[in-house]
Amino acid sequence: MSSAIETRGLSRRFGDRLAVDRIDMHVPERSIYGFLGRNGAGKTTTIRLLLGLLRPDAGQARIAGIDVARNRMAAARKVGALLEAQGFHPHLNGRENLDLSRRLLGLPATEVERVLEVVEMTPHARRRVGDYSLGMRQRLGLARAMLGAPPVLVLDEPTNGLDPEGIADMRRFLRALPERTNATVLLSSHLLGEIEQTATHVGILSQGRLVLEGALADLKAGLAAAVEVGTDAPERAMAIASAHGFEVERADEAVVVYIAADEEPRDATAALNRALCAAGVRVHALAPRQCSLETLYRNAAQPALA
Repeated sequence: MSSAIETRGLSRRFGDRLAVDRIDMHVPERSIYGFLGRNGAGKTTTIRLLLGLLRPDAGQARIAGIDVARNRMAAARKVGALLEAQGFHPHLNGRENLDLSRRLLGLPATEVERVLEVVEMTPHARRRVGDYSLGMRQRLGLARAMLGAPPVLVLDEPTNGLDPEGIADMRRFLRALPERTNATVLLSSHLLGEIEQTATHVGILSQGRLVLEGALADLKAGLAAAVEVGTDAPERAMAIASAHGFEVERADEAVVVYIAADEEPRDATAALNRALCAAGVRVHALAPRQCSLETLYRNAAQPALA
């Protein structure tokens, strides 16, 4: 699959701090790529490098096959960005705000109506932006980013500040974007739950390094199977499971027991239960643990932070 965004050895330093450290990034065409990392991990710097707002100290970034550093204007025409839902004139309505941006870009007037329809804002286009909710301003910002139908969209925290209903609405909208517009979406966020429900691919950044990347389904399929054990004696359960060769960890009130890749999960779970019962450990719950993005993130980011 071709890459809509690709970087090779991309690096950027601020004084003594290496903010972006030799990133090799591959964002497949028409994917929703969740770009994850804690605050200070280097996400914002990477986005600015991709948009040509910063120049790299080393390496290369390409948008739709165009080298950003060598041909910034041509690359800029291939990408629409929503960094903050700001910069609108509150006394103008939604359509008028978009028309100002459309004129600056030299696009036909029909573009305004097209993007309003895509973001489902046509019924609100005559309202003053100053009267918009935050969710409506976010959608208007998305509409502005989509003017000219760029093949790549870069969205930085598009659900930031939204209420639960607004988040669910934005999630539904984002999931449909590649099919509705043929665009590739780079979705930067620190909200693991939202990325897990929206993204097809993920890249995890830690201390300026890309520590994990790939299709989310494939990455989750590669996680070790695990069982959560509910018991009144978690410490004893952990000791017994360890003695029988299982890798274990504590998770709140439960004990998580990991099953080796070469073992059949059902057989291993039955053997674990027998061992615990034989030792007199009372087990009141035994359930497979769902593979999650949170587990992926923890496994990938923690070694880099050590």
